[in-house]
Amino acid sequence: MRSTRRRGALLAALAALVAALHLDLLVRLADGLPDAEPPPIERLQAAFVRELAPTAPPVAAPPPRPRRPARSAAAAAPAPAASDPVADRWADAEPAEPPAEPPAEPPASTEAAASSPGELAEAAPVPPPAASAPHFEWPLSTRLRYTLSGDVRGPVEGHASVEWLRESDRYQVQLEVIVGPSFAPLMQRRMVSDGLIGEAGLMPRRYEEATRIAFAPTRRSGVSFDGAEVVLANGRRLPALPGLQDTASQFVQLTWLFTTGAAPLRAGAEIRVPLALPRRMDGWIYDVIGEEPLATPVGTVSAWHLKPRREGTPSTLSIETWFAPSLQYLPVRIVIRQGPDNHIDLMLERLPQQAAP
Repeated sequence: MRSTRRRGALLAALAALVAALHLDLLVRLADGLPDAEPPPIERLQAAFVRELAPTAPPVAAPPPRPRRPARSAAAAAPAPAASDPVADRWADAEPAEPPAEPPAEPPASTEAAASSPGELAEAAPVPPPAASAPHFEWPLSTRLRYTLSGDVRGPVEGHASVEWLRESDRYQVQLEVIVGPSFAPLMQRRMVSDGLIGEAGLMPRRYEEATRIAFAPTRRSGVSFDGAEVVLANGRRLPALPGLQDTASQFVQLTWLFTTGAAPLRAGAEIRVPLALPRRMDGWIYDVIGEEPLATPVGTVSAWHLKPRREGTPSTLSIETWFAPSLQYLPVRIVIRQGPDNHIDLMLERLPQQAAP
């Protein structure tokens, strides 16, 4: 009798185990979870040997004035003035003295002209002409260090860093945030973007992030950019949007947009950047608040303040950024807000460090 009961209990346990394994397999298939995590992104190496001194930002040349069609001699006689909205718009944006003959080749960087913030919003995300791309020189490998302060259910302190690493046409953006002392951090988060440099800026191939909280295991997630598709952390595939970026690459992509003039920095303008996050893909809009003086440990720095919002959907998470034209449009301040009370403030603590030419 006892042996029969033991045999029945053993069979029931085996049946439960098989059912659990099948259930786990069904959940994996339904959610598209990978069986194994991809290997970590191997870090590019760089030696930072000099400080980046502040310099005057490059002045973007105005777009060439639109040519009017040639008129015959008979048509050259004076005629009553007609309303030309395109010409009137350019006349308002240019000095009284007529400009010189426009060059045959387009300038290295152009700034969209518009008579209203709405027109600027439409022009901002458009990349510059392909002919202007070779004139842009990507910055050398650069490291920025920040002092961290804020309030997350109480005052917090720490430090952070952003590294831009480049080898030929390959790039990496490494972003690390540490809350608490370095020897015993309360929270540590590392974000890495790896990809290629193209005519339209950065083209991410992989993004990974790792979050570690004290006395808890490290949580990892990531995004893969597979040609015309994006593979999210749960294996879900979505069509890639033009100019798609990730959490880390967006900062350098914005630097590229500002330096080339593809996205004009004017108060009231809107800059659209699609982002692939580990669990979703969203369109984000960056509102240009204006240019502000920032008191930093390296002195007062003038920087453009950008505030993001999700396209069509409000978000409680906000990452405000200040880009300094005198420091190659690099982010000198980053404020991460979660709801009305919690925030982390990253302020540049020293001049950026760069690799040798």
